[in-house]
Amino acid sequence: MPYRALLSACLLLIGPPLAAQPLSYSRDIQPIFTRHCVACHACYDSPCQLNLGSGEGAARGAHKLPVYDGVRTEAQATTRLFLDAQGSEAWRRKGFFSVLEHRGSQAALMARMLELGHAAPLPANAKLPDGLAIDIRRANQCPRPNEFDDFARQHPRAGMPFAVTGLRDADYRTLQRWLREGAPVDAQDIVASESEARQIAAWERLFNAPGARESLVARWLYEHLFLAHLYFQDGEAGHFFQLLRSRTPSGHPVDPIATRRPNEAPGTVFYYRLAPVQGVIVHKTHITYGLSEQKLARVRQLFFAGDWQADGVPGYGAQRRANPFATFAAIPPQARYQFMLDDAEYFVRTFIRGPVCRGQIATDVIRDNFWTLFQDPRHDLYLTDPLYRAEATPLLAMPGQFDEIGDLLGLWLDYRDKRNEYEALRRGAYAAAPAADWAHIWSGNDNALLSIFRQHDSASVRKGLIGAIPQTLWWMDYPLLERTYYQLVVNFDVYGNVSHQAQTRLYFDLIRNGAEQNFLRLMPAESRQEILGSWYRRSGKLKLWLDYPGIDVRTPSALALAGSDPKRSFAEALLVRYAGLNARPDPLNRCQDSRCHREGLGRELQAAEQALSRLAGRPAAELEVIRLLPEATLLRVVPADGRREVYSLLRNRAHSNVAFMLGEALRYQPGRDSLTVYPGVLSSYPNFLFDMTAVQVPAFVMQLERVRDARDLERLVERWGIRRSHPQFWHYFHDLSAYIREHEPIEAGVLDMNRYQNL
Repeated sequence: MPYRALLSACLLLIGPPLAAQPLSYSRDIQPIFTRHCVACHACYDSPCQLNLGSGEGAARGAHKLPVYDGVRTEAQATTRLFLDAQGSEAWRRKGFFSVLEHRGSQAALMARMLELGHAAPLPANAKLPDGLAIDIRRANQCPRPNEFDDFARQHPRAGMPFAVTGLRDADYRTLQRWLREGAPVDAQDIVASESEARQIAAWERLFNAPGARESLVARWLYEHLFLAHLYFQDGEAGHFFQLLRSRTPSGHPVDPIATRRPNEAPGTVFYYRLAPVQGVIVHKTHITYGLSEQKLARVRQLFFAGDWQADGVPGYGAQRRANPFATFAAIPPQARYQFMLDDAEYFVRTFIRGPVCRGQIATDVIRDNFWTLFQDPRHDLYLTDPLYRAEATPLLAMPGQFDEIGDLLGLWLDYRDKRNEYEALRRGAYAAAPAADWAHIWSGNDNALLSIFRQHDSASVRKGLIGAIPQTLWWMDYPLLERTYYQLVVNFDVYGNVSHQAQTRLYFDLIRNGAEQNFLRLMPAESRQEILGSWYRRSGKLKLWLDYPGIDVRTPSALALAGSDPKRSFAEALLVRYAGLNARPDPLNRCQDSRCHREGLGRELQAAEQALSRLAGRPAAELEVIRLLPEATLLRVVPADGRREVYSLLRNRAHSNVAFMLGEALRYQPGRDSLTVYPGVLSSYPNFLFDMTAVQVPAFVMQLERVRDARDLERLVERWGIRRSHPQFWHYFHDLSAYIREHEPIEAGVLDMNRYQNL
């Protein structure tokens, strides 16, 4: 057949050229935002409040005011996506401006920001230019469309994606085409599967059951689960749900009621409902809690097996919010405490990784690493002694409900004095009770042992005892655990003013001290004052005198702790006694023999972990590179079989004490800083990433040990570092999330890069 005839036949078969396929937001646009934008633009600390984790967030747009503002004198209006307004017009009335709309012949603001970034690509894997502020304290400009020209002239390197390797050409063209076509957004709603729908119905029946005690339990459970990303047994991968108060009952679309706090009056008849979590899951807000038939039965057994009664459901006034012990007094405290203990990691994670924990002033109330234990319910006097409970309950109220700045000092002193009166009551009650022994430490499941790490301006918690034996340990009873939860989660208002935030921070300082003092009851009486003094050195002695009550130095402990260091003896005995519960054995940081690596690894990774273990526990005075490393350094290690491992190097900053809200630099002791080295991703906020083969790890460790100054560290970065400008930055960065997804799929989410440093 002649060539032309063959071509004509082919064209007849193929048909005319197809028009360009219409773009779909969910299929074509959201994946680009997820790869390149969500790592910065999600949650409360999203620059300019531009949340690109969903079509709703993109359409909502940007706002001039930041959510996190520690010095504002007036509380700010709440702007929670999917909750405080529905639809673009409602958000415009709240001060948001569009980043997607054209203005006559003028391109959309997002198009112009992308163009500005595309016009100034960063040199491959080079340090960012001097003067380009990237830390979380930077001032975001947030230009409106009519301000963009001036913004671009003044900030030519502030295009998007900001201070990171840019979009691929294909992604850039796709976004620009979508914006030119009017940025249409199609629905992305998650729909519950048949199995999930059945379980949702069962839980909603529990929450909305008639009766005073049923309503009281439902309210208490709601206040303890409102922050959770709930998932179901046999549920769909990636499906999570949240517990809301809705104007509509089961079987109807959820109409959420937006109150500033979950324990404020709903203002109307309401129903507890479970609704899908919409948008991209981000790790920093992904606090998971599992629901199942077994959990439902557990709730019924804990809360409804007894014959207790409730006269009615209390109101929602400020005093009710301030003292949940009084508000929910009718519910047996054994049920409340045991419910929290069953999933203690979840509850500690809500206040360690939740909205309160953002910024150095918020987090410097805790040590950089410590272990947390819990008092057994059978030996918690608040549960077992009704007379003691009646005396203690009025003293357990917490501040933060009133935020007049002029009243701050008076409010603080009033609540401090109540707390110290409670501590004196508690001290006397426990002095008359049986001495504490191992049976007094709860050991019900693997939530019994938790490790907490502070990374300067963020924090994280994991099951198990991770790291070297820490300087401090917390032993929490029910009043300590519940007060921490209410003070930092339920009653904390991220949009509140400086008075509210100061009251929250100051009272949590007292709670921390209470958990430390409770732990001291396990120590020999004669050693307690010396141990306490080692936690509160220098200015801490003043705080001990001003704000903290004295400790019991007479009542003996029933633990037989040998040696001159009882705290270490206790920790070593704890590791042995609770080995079956310890979710994370840690040979890298607590090597007991010459094999400082996990079992079951190939030779390459054994050698790599053996080398990495040399970094653990050494002070910065001996290992000088610690002074130059950021808070959370991640190592991506690839053996010959290609199945990479990830290790976290967490820098533990040392302080003479953590008793004051300001002046951390005055208490900082850099020569005592150390590293915790652990397999896995132990932070939502990676500060830097190194990539290497497994056989290179010993050489990498050797060079770390030889680092003396910033130039030495820069040579390591140039060889193994993945800078923000690396051509494959996004591949390596998102591979950390992929690692979590492979090892802990329920916990996976997009990590945050707002703290990724310019090494």
